[in-house]
Amino acid sequence: MPLLAAWLPPPARALALQAARVWPAREYTRVTLESAAPIAHQLLAVKNPERLVLDLEGIDLSAELQQLAAKVQPADPYIQGIRVALNRPGVTRLVLDLKAEVKPQLFAVPPVAEYGHRLVLDLYPLEPIDPLMALLQERDDSPKTDRPDVARPADSSRPAEETRPPQRAERKGPRPLIVMLDPGHGGEDPGAVGKRGTFEKDIVLSIARKLKRKIDREQTIRALLTRDDDYFVPLRDRVAKARAVKADLFISIHADAFGNRDVRGSSVFALSERGATSAAARWLAQSENRADLIGGVNLDVGDPILAKTLLDLSQTASITDSLKLGRLMLDEIGEVNALHKNYVEQAGFAVLKAPDVPSILVETAFISNPDEERRLRDERYQHKLADSMLGGIRRYFAQGPALARS
Repeated sequence: MPLLAAWLPPPARALALQAARVWPAREYTRVTLESAAPIAHQLLAVKNPERLVLDLEGIDLSAELQQLAAKVQPADPYIQGIRVALNRPGVTRLVLDLKAEVKPQLFAVPPVAEYGHRLVLDLYPLEPIDPLMALLQERDDSPKTDRPDVARPADSSRPAEETRPPQRAERKGPRPLIVMLDPGHGGEDPGAVGKRGTFEKDIVLSIARKLKRKIDREQTIRALLTRDDDYFVPLRDRVAKARAVKADLFISIHADAFGNRDVRGSSVFALSERGATSAAARWLAQSENRADLIGGVNLDVGDPILAKTLLDLSQTASITDSLKLGRLMLDEIGEVNALHKNYVEQAGFAVLKAPDVPSILVETAFISNPDEERRLRDERYQHKLADSMLGGIRRYFAQGPALARS
């Protein structure tokens, strides 16, 4: 029974968990335990059948833990069920019954925003999900145009298919233009929250899904999502996904908040290598870049991609194209909503640092503004926003070849 991770300081007074959450997704499932102080823990892997055993020292068998099993969804790709019991005095044991072998990552997150200390257990598949293969599979599964049926002779009893002339092997079409859509936040990170309790993460995912469906109906463009459900994706992984599929564009979708509820309008941002174009842009970039702290990132995992992007000479060309896309996007969105600024602002957004992919961040509206929050919740308005962004994408590709590879 291999020991995967352990941290066992001297026992302290028993703690009661403040919250216990499960975030299932195809890419990985996350289990989060939140408390007022760090949790002493030990993780073991058990086989035949596959299980993970997580011992929590000095944790009460509270209602939050006892209700954790009910939070496991039948469609969870990795967890079959969770059992919770007192293992020995002062130690509560969680047993995760797995559907298949996984690669677990266990790490602690210090308090940030409204969260206390969090112990995070991520369960990854042995083979990571390949976004490029998913796109190719999506193309193969898409409906093909049916050929006209060959009429069956009246006196023939053979199936119609046998009377057709031999068909030539179908030629593969050209590589589609790929747009990576990035719904901001997700999972542990709700993003901004409106007065009516609207979560930014839910609104932007809904808009991104609508925009993806519209893009996929285009003849030569296909879209992928950095997340297709309510789970957290680290900023570095969002960039890596765009580069992995050799995306032609990267569009991060948000709906921000501001202390003054009268502030309104849509904005578009691009990366800056020389500092922010305004104090507001700098503040927003700092706010968005905190997503990793709020969402919970394993800091033991290296980040070679972003380190490289800061030195890549192609960054300048990418920013030039990002600004061009941003201006076209502003023109289109301005037909749907008032613009907060009528020019593309720039700041050091970590999520826009793909050196070879033109990247923009679209603030669809201020969710902190009651009127804009109400409109963002409206399905028809979300469609209008998606249509306007599609218009910007079309105009960008119509003006010249994409930077990405064949």
